[in-house]
Amino acid sequence: MSRKIIKTKDAPNAIGPYSQAVVLHDVIYTAGQIALDPRTGNLVGDDVASQTNRVLDNLFAILKAGGSSFEHVVKATIYLIDMEDFQMVNSVYNERFSKFPPARSTVQVIGLPLGAKVEIDMVAQVVDNGEGW
Repeated sequence: MSRKIIKTKDAPNAIGPYSQAVVLHDVIYTAGQIALDPRTGNLVGDDVASQTNRVLDNLFAILKAGGSSFEHVVKATIYLIDMEDFQMVNSVYNERFSKFPPARSTVQVIGLPLGAKVEIDMVAQVVDNGEGW
């Protein structure tokens, strides 16, 4: 399988020179997602819970466009501005990953684009590469 760039209108456009995701050798690597509304491009949610939900919605759309899903995520990285938000992010995250939790890292960062509170990227197995499997 050759390298494939993933782009879907169901997730926000990249705000820099990068792709929403890249598929290589049946693995999808997503770019980090913040809580941007795909229709307006605006940051949504004043609190970390609502931002985390929007981030996960964006990642779901990207994974789906790349032939994967949350149950096939093998690694996630969460970037937080404030580690005090860790438990709330865990609570929202667990709603989507209670059955198939991937390996995960969480790190605190000094800043995120557009003043976001959380950013998440993922690596997942591609299970539908458009070739019938």
